[in-house]
Amino acid sequence: MPYFKYSALNSTGDDDKGVVEAVNAAAAKDTLAAHGLIPMRVVETNAPAGEEDDGFLTSLRNRMQSIRPQDLILFTKQLKTMLNAGIPVLQSLDVLQAQTESLQLKYAIISIAGDIKSGSTLSRAFAKHKNIFSDLYCNMIRAGEVSGTLTEVLERLIYIIDHEFRVKKDIKSALTYPIIVVIALVLAFFILIFFVLPQFITLFSKAGIELPLPTRMCLGLYHVLAHYWYVVLGCLGALTFGLSAYFRTEPGKVARDGALLRLPILGPVFQKAAMARFASIFAILQASGVTVLEAMDILADTIGNAYVACDFRILRKQLEQGRGLAAPLRTAKSFTPMLVSMVSIGEETGNMEEMLKEAAHHYDYEVEYAVSKMSDMLGPVLVAGLTVVVGFFALAIFLPLVDLMQHSMAQVH
Repeated sequence: MPYFKYSALNSTGDDDKGVVEAVNAAAAKDTLAAHGLIPMRVVETNAPAGEEDDGFLTSLRNRMQSIRPQDLILFTKQLKTMLNAGIPVLQSLDVLQAQTESLQLKYAIISIAGDIKSGSTLSRAFAKHKNIFSDLYCNMIRAGEVSGTLTEVLERLIYIIDHEFRVKKDIKSALTYPIIVVIALVLAFFILIFFVLPQFITLFSKAGIELPLPTRMCLGLYHVLAHYWYVVLGCLGALTFGLSAYFRTEPGKVARDGALLRLPILGPVFQKAAMARFASIFAILQASGVTVLEAMDILADTIGNAYVACDFRILRKQLEQGRGLAAPLRTAKSFTPMLVSMVSIGEETGNMEEMLKEAAHHYDYEVEYAVSKMSDMLGPVLVAGLTVVVGFFALAIFLPLVDLMQHSMAQVH
């Protein structure tokens, strides 16, 4: 059904603007009236609510309005349980909106229930709230509606959301210590540059000794930061803004995510996480009756890595030409040989779903191991970096002190 952008008056006489889904403009006005709104202007639009623009403000608003994964997991579990018990969708949503503690989720459930009462499908009603329900979530709901296996699909969604929440939590936990060390290192750097070094520079200048190279480098850095701090801040701000704008473009996302995959320590973690996500989601889509071509589209939108998503778009074109899945996967840069082999075996034996599940379990373990290994490796790397920085400043301060002591002893003799 088409969408209609409207401007209306609510019960308090205030303006109310948004988008409603209806068969035609007259039906849209009837829907608004049923919700207690007085339509002032109704115009057909191509985009559903929340998708009229795709700029930075919309992205920021969506991130601010997103909910905790725990709330989404609980909502999905409760919805699955109620539908399994034979409770109608609308009644289930009414109960859930009364029980949820998340205001964003509560408003979304109320909106979804209203859309369903107006004749919308469940998946299209969910799709209007992309800040809460991802593309994968909405596409899985659509697959469940089409195949008549909505409760089974919800069960699989619970597994995906819970698993990815735990993986992200483990990665954040592993990065907590390195981040704290880096912050401490930056603070120590500024303290040494602005408070410690100037005191020694004054002493060395009065003594008239020649400053060694490390000390001159620190002194030059101090002068730049002390006298041209606004230029440094301006350059950093411009660089941050430029990179942020570039990374919001499609080539920028591909370049950024490709660089992340090539990082020495973090790269293997991101690659294994992408493989685990691919295998688990693809297995679920296969079990839900989604075609391979549709699955490629869904995976491209939900894999979470723009560099890997490019491979899915290439794969889709090759699949349209009648080629199998394993052969195009071998030419893709992002996929590991083991995953390609398991997909190939699944294709030959006609047991793709089971092979993908095995691959997903294997890469789940690989991600846990990689996160643990990353945590173990980052410690020595940070200690080495800390040693280099502290050693550099020690040389900058103590080399002139040695010269000063030698100069003083020479004057005594």
